[in-house]
Amino acid sequence: MKFGFRKPSLKKSIKARTTGKLKRKVKKAVIPFYGKKGTGIVKNPKKAVYNKVYHRTSFSIFGIFKKLLKK
Repeated sequence: MKFGFRKPSLKKSIKARTTGKLKRKVKKAVIPFYGKKGTGIVKNPKKAVYNKVYHRTSFSIFGIFKKLLKK
């Protein structure tokens, strides 16, 4: 388990920002629970708990910048 600073991945952040609306609409039409909150715990509880703990115990450099700019 990682604690502290999360190393940012430029490749993953670009991929996340460029996934189109059309692709999401198609997936939502085919997969009934696609994009719904809370379905991770149903599909894979072990992974869902790990991710929840990971995101609470680590932080991103971008999150720090967001908080500084917000004030």
